[in-house]
Amino acid sequence: MTAPLQIGWFSTGRDQAACDLLTTACESIRRGDINGHIEFVFCSRDPGEGPASDRFLDLVRGYRIPLVTYSYRKFRGLQPDQEADPAKLPPWRLEYDRHVMKRLDRFRPDLCVLAGFMLVVGPEMCRRYNLINRHPAAPGGPTGTWKEVIWKLIDTRARQTGVMMHLATPELDKGPPVAYCRFSIRGGAFEAYWQTIESSPPASAEHQEARTALFNLLREHGVKRELPLIVATIKAFGEGKVRITADRRVVDAEGNPSPGYDLTAEIDAAIGGKTV
Repeated sequence: MTAPLQIGWFSTGRDQAACDLLTTACESIRRGDINGHIEFVFCSRDPGEGPASDRFLDLVRGYRIPLVTYSYRKFRGLQPDQEADPAKLPPWRLEYDRHVMKRLDRFRPDLCVLAGFMLVVGPEMCRRYNLINRHPAAPGGPTGTWKEVIWKLIDTRARQTGVMMHLATPELDKGPPVAYCRFSIRGGAFEAYWQTIESSPPASAEHQEARTALFNLLREHGVKRELPLIVATIKAFGEGKVRITADRRVVDAEGNPSPGYDLTAEIDAAIGGKTV
């Protein structure tokens, strides 16, 4: 029997999605679906910074999970202006991470989940914790924000996409895949939009309307899979099916290098079957 997974939870708590993620994880743990418990929640906002984050903090307290808050906005406001290399995190961000790690020093999480954490994590924190993050594309897919990813899928006439949990590294969206799911974006509800895009002049209203409608449909299908994938990934860690080694490699249950744990079948089942 694998020892219960000690989980660290990082969030900015800025919207309802942050609450939904935490609630789903906590309820999965309560039902016994996940072999583990949340050791702490860290929020990068303090009480009183906004109604959404206050609701998130109340939710954490309601679950009686140890809560640590430290406002990045307030911290940044106290820092002197410094010349920053645009290719690197600004100095205040690296110092903020150090302050956060000091506040979390008493905890020993096996796995940390970035669940609506709206800050790029610096190299020192990446080395300290096994941090996993969500990305709205399958392994090998586009990088960037979710909006950039979707437009790249449309512009390259992609045939499939997915959602991935990857190991957080200082290089944004470059960490190795941990778990993922894929889905087709051809046929069914997608096909009429693709046909219009491929047959109409790019400057036409018809073409632009089809692009917008396809963009929204791709977003809908990706979001539908994100929450189940996060929970299924944590569950896989709790069962020992995937793990991260001391030298930052993703391996399977036998210790073999893993290209990422394919959870497509589980996610399809969780959302009620394949949807197109």
